[in-house]
Amino acid sequence: MSVTAVPLQPVKRSYKVWLWAGLVLAIAVAVALAWTGTRAPVAVKGDDTQFLAWNKGQLGVRTTESGLQYQVLKEGTGPKAQEGDGVSVWTVGTLRDGTIFQPAGEIRLPVGGAIPGFDEALKMMSKDSKLRVWIPANLAYEKAGTQHPLYGKLLQFDLEIKQIIPAAELRQMMLQQQMMQQQQGGAPGGPPPGGPEGR
Repeated sequence: MSVTAVPLQPVKRSYKVWLWAGLVLAIAVAVALAWTGTRAPVAVKGDDTQFLAWNKGQLGVRTTESGLQYQVLKEGTGPKAQEGDGVSVWTVGTLRDGTIFQPAGEIRLPVGGAIPGFDEALKMMSKDSKLRVWIPANLAYEKAGTQHPLYGKLLQFDLEIKQIIPAAELRQMMLQQQMMQQQQGGAPGGPPPGGPEGR
């Protein structure tokens, strides 16, 4: 029995280049998937710095110069809130582990009257804006001191501005309210109506 040898043609150089390029690409994809797959668990279980570094790379997340991270969920209309304006804002606040510390609901406050990170977020918003913000501890309750239950915590808020009252209009409303209180029996803690001789 005889064996017939079939001559093999040499592999063309261009095919070798494509094979090597494909192999390198496959390795790069595998490394990228491994890196992405391990970063998320490290961020979730790691400290706040690791979480913020991971979160910064998530789709739509932006970081301000101060370190506040935010994601625009809905663009609003009209002018943005300014220092001193009054806002009515729907919000819910959670910690990284999902613990709710600020139950969902609407609150009213002046811009400039909250923690620095919250105020910074409000100034980026106009009526009907929706943001998700991550406030690092240094922009949260750092000045409140270690006795504050949220001291040293990374905070997450979902915010939606329902109404903005410009500062000048807000001052006028407060002045009118004070005048009405005085007409209806004095300011709280003041003398009784009619003065001292009215007793």
